[in-house]
Amino acid sequence: MITNQQILRLNSAGHPVDWINHQTAAKLYHLNQVIYECGSSSLILRGGYNRLKRQRSLLNLNSIVSTNNINKLDYSAFTPPLINTTLFKRDAHKCLYCGNIFTYNQLSRDHVIPLSKGGKDTWTNVVTCCKRCNNHKGARTPEDANMLLIAIPFSPSRVEYIILRGRKILQDQMDFLISHIPRSSPIFQRYTKP
Repeated sequence: MITNQQILRLNSAGHPVDWINHQTAAKLYHLNQVIYECGSSSLILRGGYNRLKRQRSLLNLNSIVSTNNINKLDYSAFTPPLINTTLFKRDAHKCLYCGNIFTYNQLSRDHVIPLSKGGKDTWTNVVTCCKRCNNHKGARTPEDANMLLIAIPFSPSRVEYIILRGRKILQDQMDFLISHIPRSSPIFQRYTKP
């Protein structure tokens, strides 16, 4: 069986930790490390047949599981790795100068304060930018290039980063994750629009 459905892993306090695959989840169930489940959907893994009982083994994996082997997470000190895939998702594939939406291959990372002027390669100094706008801006600040940013760059929290890294997030997982980020977050705003 091949599945790419992600399972949301929580620590024992119920805080989101990361995505795990079905193999890792099955192992956690087998080792009795799953404390509780709180998702409404599940994935059924079918195993082999037991000749004596003439039954096929089944394992129900919940979409959200809490485990007892990860206790403390320092949410305040978390800085997610800065990679273009996640950066472009943070900014919804929108160039933060012209406001147009582009495909991954049409986008680039722009340093608001250029590296040549002492800017850093950090979440709060980089934005998604189309190649045209990035070429026009060059190694200048937005003010020097007479270009305005349409949003302020921010560093995603641990939960926001989990959302940004997610593929095929189930509704119960998204509802759970959204409940753990502030309403003022751009990620909250994007995923809770009617």
